[in-house]
Order: sequence, then structure tokens, then C-alpha cells
Amino acid sequence: MLLLAFGPLQAQREPFYTQYMYNIGSFNPAYVGSVESPEYNLLYRSQWIDIPGAPRTIRFGVNYPLGNRKHGLGFNAVNDQLGPTTQTFVDVSYSFQIEFEYDVFLSFGLDVGGSFLNVDFSKGTFENPGEPILGAETLNEFTPTIGAGLFLYHRVWYLGVSVPNFLTDGLYSNEVAQVVEDQMQFNLIGGYIFELNDNLKFKPAFLVNYIQGAPVNGNVSANFLLNDAFTLGAAYRFDNAVSGLAGFQVTNSIFLGYSYDYNTNGLGGFNSGSHEAIIKFYPGRGGAASRDKDGRKGKGKGQQIDSPRFF
Repeated sequence: MLLLAFGPLQAQREPFYTQYMYNIGSFNPAYVGSVESPEYNLLYRSQWIDIPGAPRTIRFGVNYPLGNRKHGLGFNAVNDQLGPTTQTFVDVSYSFQIEFEYDVFLSFGLDVGGSFLNVDFSKGTFENPGEPILGAETLNEFTPTIGAGLFLYHRVWYLGVSVPNFLTDGLYSNEVAQVVEDQMQFNLIGGYIFELNDNLKFKPAFLVNYIQGAPVNGNVSANFLLNDAFTLGAAYRFDNAVSGLAGFQVTNSIFLGYSYDYNTNGLGGFNSGSHEAIIKFYPGRGGAASRDKDGRKGKGKGQQIDSPRFF
């Protein structure tokens, strides 16, 4: 199998996730201040099982709201491997939010960081083995990144738009330009929570990625939440894959999620699918907080116990 063909590549530079609805902070810095308590996320994705050199992604993220709920801080570290290339993204995020109208918040976010690109030319099979760049054993480059996003949300819906990196082609050296031609990526995400009854909620969501020169990447998903604990659902990535999703709220402060993708395009006959697992920790979340009927925190008789965050 041909692992990687060098030349100008216009493709999705940011890793993509099937469980994007639980991983919004990885690509939208405006999300980090919207959470009610600190969140720590760890995700692992193994893509296209059985194909040597297929993508492997590990992500660690932190979303941390400050005391007044107007500001938030975040941190992301993502390691993405593909054939002979390894790319590590590290960034810190800041968000500021305002109450747009009653119980509707608009958050503005900015992230600053960098991308470490490593290419090991001893790995893989290359389309043009005579290229001069292949005479080097490894290639190591660092490039800064600056991204921004908006996140509009209510307790039962959300809508966000983001650009993970505004700095593109001009910052790459001639050598790196032969490996990847970087393009600006735009993300649009949204979701809604329908309360079908006291024990069942329906959570549809979508994510659209766009890069100039590449096909639009569209994702839709539908999850059902049972008893505020079990999540079952399905997702579809247009012209790419169908997925099954499952999640379990182990405690009020721990969530486990898993997804399996099966390719619907030509790759389906050459691999055994893709696996993705996520674990989320909410160390500051307790079971004693309560909300009034409008979802605001409060105290008093007749108010329901705080339920897990749905996005």
C-alpha cells in the first residue's frame, strides 16, 4: 500500500473526531468558558485499522471557567500520526462571554500555540523516491498557530463557528511546503437537546469542516440519552463513513464515550473500521447543586438536582 504521496497536499489538516459533540474545545476556543465546572478530556482515535501507517490521534484538553463565569481558559495538546509524519499541536485558549439575552450566552474565544511537524523519511513508501528532500533522515519544523471562534449557546442548544489557524502557507519553509500545503480551515458546529420525557432526551448535532481546495466534510449525528446516564446513537460522515456511538456517565464527574466508524467509500474494503474512545473528568462537579426550571443554579425546595452536561 502507498502510505503517503508527497507533493502539494490540500486536505484536512486538523484531526477530525466522530465524538465531536464531546470534544468542542479542541477546535473552538470560545467553548472553554461555557462549561459549568473544570473539564479534563482524554481522547484516543485509531483510524483505518489494518492499514499500516494509518492515522492515530491522542488528544488531552482542559476547559476551565473562571469564578465569575465571564472568562475561561483552555489547553490542548494533540499528537497526530500519519505514516512517516508526526504532528503535535499545542495551544492555550481564552474566552470571554456575555449574556446575549435571558439564559442565552455568546462567547468569544482566541487560542495561541504552535505545531511541531516531524517527518521520518526512513518510514513509508514514497511515490517519488528520487526527490532531493528524501536525502534527509528526518525533518523537524515548528510553526506558530493563532485561531479564534464564536460560541452561542443555551442550556438546550448551541451553535459555534471557528478557524483553528489563521497562519497558513507563508510560514512554512520550502522543505515543509513539499510535504503539506497548509490551508485555512473553517468549522461550523451545532446541536439541540429535545426532552422527549423525564427519562429520555434526543440530541442531534452536526459539524461541517471546510478547507479551500478540498471537499466539504459534513457530519451529522443523533444520540439518545437514557436516564441521564446511558447514551446510544449513530453518526454519518458524508461520502465517508457511518458510525455507532455509546456513552456512559459513570459518576457525576466521569463520562466514558466510544465510537466505531465503518467506511462507506472505497477504503471500506481495505480496513476494519476506526475506533475512538474518550474519557471526561469533571472534578469540581458535585451532586448537591440544583437548578430552577429555567436551568439556572439555585437553592430551594422543589428544584431538581443538577444533571450531567450534554455538550
